[in-house]
Amino acid sequence: MALGRLLLRFLIVPFGFCLATMAAVLFVIAAHWSRFMAIVAANRGGDEDVALFVAGSFIVLIAAISAAKMLWPFILAAALAEAFAFRSWVFHVCSGAVAALIGLNTLSDSGAYDLYNAPVIVVGAGFAAGFVYWLIAGWSAGFWKPVFAPPRQPLPQAQSLPGAPPPAP
Repeated sequence: MALGRLLLRFLIVPFGFCLATMAAVLFVIAAHWSRFMAIVAANRGGDEDVALFVAGSFIVLIAAISAAKMLWPFILAAALAEAFAFRSWVFHVCSGAVAALIGLNTLSDSGAYDLYNAPVIVVGAGFAAGFVYWLIAGWSAGFWKPVFAPPRQPLPQAQSLPGAPPPAP
């Protein structure tokens, strides 16, 4: 049972990280929606749809790579959550935000993509990533701890001593 749960965690945790990265990218895209619409409005040429598809795909790819690089510190928080079975959504959301801030500070010298220059948006993306990770993998963290508690056994009936009055109904 524990071995199967451990193997399942090896699948669920990376899947949760991928979906958390996608959530961070979607948050950043939603936060910069007016900027994207300005890019689209400025490009009124002949092949608008093809240019929009290529440019949009490129922007999403760069945003995903940048988000994944910024969320690498979250792996430490996920490892702590797995080791000590931290299942609190607050832990995962806050660690996502802290990981995004740490990632922003470490990538700021490398000329990261300009969508991630606003720290408020980066923290919001970290919150979104942490919450999505908790929804996928964090709520059941810790392969050694059962997810659902077994039902409690009823207490045994009290036995009376010889010569004692019977218990009241």
